[in-house]
Amino acid sequence: MLLSLLIGALTGLAVVAFILVTENLGGRIYPVGSAAWRRLLMPIAGSLTMGYLLYRYFPNARGSGVPQTKAALFAHNGYISIKTVLGKFFCTATTLASGIPLGREGPSVQVGAGIASVLGRYLGLRPEKVKALIPVGAAAAIAAAFNTPMAAVMFSLEEVMGDLHAPVLGSVVLSSATAWAVLHLTLGNDPLFKVPNYTLVSSYEFLIYAVLGVAGGFLSVAFTQLLLRMRKWFLRLPTKTRWWQPVVGGVMVGLMGLFVPQVLGVGYGYVGQALNGTLALKIMVLLIVLKLFAVTTSYATGNAGGIFGPALLLGSMLGGAIGTIAHHYLPMQTAAPGAYALVGMGALFAGIVRAPMTSVLMIFEMTRDYAVIVPLMIANMTSLFISSRLQREPVYEALAHQDGIELPSAAERGDATQRTVQSIMHHAPQVLAARMTAADALEQTRTSPYDAWPVADGLHFLGVVTKKALNVAQAQKVGELTLTELIHPLDFVYFHSDLPLHVVLERMSQSDLDVVPVVHRADAHKLEGIVTRKDVLEAYGVHAG
Repeated sequence: MLLSLLIGALTGLAVVAFILVTENLGGRIYPVGSAAWRRLLMPIAGSLTMGYLLYRYFPNARGSGVPQTKAALFAHNGYISIKTVLGKFFCTATTLASGIPLGREGPSVQVGAGIASVLGRYLGLRPEKVKALIPVGAAAAIAAAFNTPMAAVMFSLEEVMGDLHAPVLGSVVLSSATAWAVLHLTLGNDPLFKVPNYTLVSSYEFLIYAVLGVAGGFLSVAFTQLLLRMRKWFLRLPTKTRWWQPVVGGVMVGLMGLFVPQVLGVGYGYVGQALNGTLALKIMVLLIVLKLFAVTTSYATGNAGGIFGPALLLGSMLGGAIGTIAHHYLPMQTAAPGAYALVGMGALFAGIVRAPMTSVLMIFEMTRDYAVIVPLMIANMTSLFISSRLQREPVYEALAHQDGIELPSAAERGDATQRTVQSIMHHAPQVLAARMTAADALEQTRTSPYDAWPVADGLHFLGVVTKKALNVAQAQKVGELTLTELIHPLDFVYFHSDLPLHVVLERMSQSDLDVVPVVHRADAHKLEGIVTRKDVLEAYGVHAG
């Protein structure tokens, strides 16, 4: 409990400092009445400088922070270095202050989780305990960044942990409440957005909210797929180009900002205007288009910043635009456009981040009005349904997958009390060299009790070769082929050490292999051990004869 309170307090102070540093630095870079050339050059200079720092000194501080936090939880035993925490803080603050239109909430999550990780390791806690502190720090960060303590708890459990019944619930609640209290004591009681009272004018509005949900779903898919495809292209470029890639996003933002200043920054001021119905329809439509490309390009090229804020902005612009059109043609049957902007925020958040319960709670905490719940649920669920059908892999899982990290699915996470692969796996007794010929491999494995063996080039795990494949090669008189030519790298069944045994049993029953390799979540070429069918059966009390 004391550690949770300490994490909440320190994370709250870090987020407050994040807000103050970003706003003050942004004010110096863009003073009131500054020349137009700043809007062109400052994003370029900021992204170029931070690109070099991220490449040279802080490689783990790139991107949003949420995928990296989940990777630390599921693939790195909760390890986040103090160097990464500091790099994330200063690089993101400077990048966002220069006008790059990304958000601070995702990076805040990694900073909060990093504080928890550093404290846990400093106190000498076991890796399992350090891992349990990651969602504690993440919840504190969201509570302070959004001023929504309940939504922060839900986000930590729903998105970071992926388990609403996680045993760390009490610690998550404590840290969230503490961070929220620190925010209020230091920056006052002002909400993130000042929202007018919501009213439901007629039942016809439910149909319009459903249309908003449909539009939100398609915009969520467009955002996600554009971001992932662009990022995939940039990741294929040589590693030595990583330091200047962020400037591509800076150039695009600078050119847009020169003509449309509203593109610069995350744009929470314009969100507030949309929520209060004071933003013109033309500006809202223009920002939907320009921000879509500015945000995805900035993120895909490697700038430090999150997609929370951009998702809320796009949602508010979409909802405000639809609400303005609906109110123009049906003034007596619809509420003011600001109500639709509010619901649009939730619809885009649910469609992009795939955290619908967090979205509902977040909007409710912003408005403190139960009347908004039903329209919000209609738009959220519609958006979530469409986005999950057209883009099946959630954005954070897809981003981690592009980085070579395989995060566990909901089925794979299972219950914390269940036995996992780690409890039954053991070192591979025989690993075949990749350059070995099929004939030599067949001779070397002649007395082996197994029907498949790992193949590696030194410490670089490549795949699995089966006895059947070796016999076929021998029969076809191609025994001089090397094992590298016989296997399909990573095109085989493999497990991770944290998989529950019931998942292992189900997958082994669908495979004819009696030996399955266990690889690291953050590096599929790193062999950790093997699991045999006999091991799994004996774990369930079935002894093979």
